[in-house]
Amino acid sequence: MDELQIGNMSIVVTKKNIKNMYIRVLPPNGKVQITAPHSAGDDAIRMFAVSRISWIKKQRANFEAQARQTKRQYVTGETYYVWGRRYRLDVQYSNVRNEVFLTGGHLILQVRPESTPEQRERVLNDWYREQLKSKLPEVIQKCEQVVGVHASEWKVKNMRTKWGTCNIDRKRIWINLLLAKKTPECLAYVVTHELVHLLERNHNEQFQKYMDAFFPEWRVVKETLNQQMLDYMSE
Repeated sequence: MDELQIGNMSIVVTKKNIKNMYIRVLPPNGKVQITAPHSAGDDAIRMFAVSRISWIKKQRANFEAQARQTKRQYVTGETYYVWGRRYRLDVQYSNVRNEVFLTGGHLILQVRPESTPEQRERVLNDWYREQLKSKLPEVIQKCEQVVGVHASEWKVKNMRTKWGTCNIDRKRIWINLLLAKKTPECLAYVVTHELVHLLERNHNEQFQKYMDAFFPEWRVVKETLNQQMLDYMSE
């Protein structure tokens, strides 16, 4: 079973070599995912999902209640966030080169006059990627020292449903590009979270104990991350 349908709700089902079933409602758009043991039958997975319907609806309602940016056109006057701070976009035109920089309360986007919204988005996302990559080495080093593990590789990726992800077998970690828009402690939380997966694969009680030990304020920061302005997400 790759997908479970309950009424108008679609749930992605992934089977792994684990003992218990787990369910997650993923930001930013409330995608529901169940991770189940290989031995779990379809009926057992369905019953587990049905038993958590109220909880799923509550989590989705929390996401829907969050402030969300309108669809971006990448024109002067729009609002953008950099490390949790709000900036007014100022589009300037140049045939020399594309460039992005901050000045005062303005985020300057310098592009060619004929550039499309999609091209401007790529220019800005490349800049966000540079901002994140500039901070990551220091954050990673500090978090690895605290957790006591070392990831073999780090990558930055624009992801729709996860702030980070970890390939445990290869010790490869991916960080969401959009974290460059969030407050710095959110980045530290996500990095710690993914490193802890190298100690504990599942989001179980042991995982939470590790998080409590290595990042005591993780619950508060997680809540802060989930309350911050979300990007527009098309269906």
